[in-house]
Amino acid sequence: MSIGDEHDYGGGETRTRLPEGDPYGGARRGGRSSSRSLVTVVGVVVLLIAAIAFANRGDDDSSSSKDVNGDKPVTSSTAASGERPVESKAGGIPTGFAHSAQGAQSAAANYSVALGSADMFDTARRHQIVNTVYASDVASARQTDLDNAYSSEKFLTNIGLSKDGSAPSGQTFVSRVIPVGTKVTSSNTGNATVEVWYTSLFGLSGEASTNPVSESWYTTTYEMKWVDNDWKVTDFQQKDGPVPVGRDQKASTADDMAKAVEEYGGFTYAR
Repeated sequence: MSIGDEHDYGGGETRTRLPEGDPYGGARRGGRSSSRSLVTVVGVVVLLIAAIAFANRGDDDSSSSKDVNGDKPVTSSTAASGERPVESKAGGIPTGFAHSAQGAQSAAANYSVALGSADMFDTARRHQIVNTVYASDVASARQTDLDNAYSSEKFLTNIGLSKDGSAPSGQTFVSRVIPVGTKVTSSNTGNATVEVWYTSLFGLSGEASTNPVSESWYTTTYEMKWVDNDWKVTDFQQKDGPVPVGRDQKASTADDMAKAVEEYGGFTYAR
């Protein structure tokens, strides 16, 4: 699938059953327009971060995982490889990926976790993440824009955070990306295009939260470049879906959600 292809994943409706009583102390999330507004705000920041000019886009070659007809990936392209994972890290982010199509997938999956984390709302950690996952020329050119995006008081207010990016007292800010699968759509010695399909959790968990933690599904296409003996991001584009049909499960209470986020650590290595 080439970059920019559009697909319609509609057709089903997702149902979520809230627990008995009000799980957020009387502050229920608003109607559809309110939820869509939050998603739109988050999307604006993601797209701003993605607006990076990239270079050296690679042409398809034999390293792309495609079937004999060249029109779709073979099943083995997303199977577990069994290869030993990377052992090095920079600022808690895995680095030193293999110079291969699989290495590019591993890098993209791990970088998406870091870029979608709550750490991006902390200035020092954001700088560390950006300097680790992006090619140096791209990171330096975009750092000011990233700071402006994540320090926008209007944006922070809309998602319920204070102007310094912290959560209100008694609430827990949740921002996590969980990769489900990856796919290489093109690659050569110096460049790779990798799609990462993932689900994300975003919102505030707490008794007074007006933006309860919700789940969303996206696919992000990363442009990767082999530089300084590692894969680095030069650009990415995000689109909605594929979105699975939701099960008729009861939503957890704010307390259960907050404890889960605190007790269950996120993964840092994929593939």
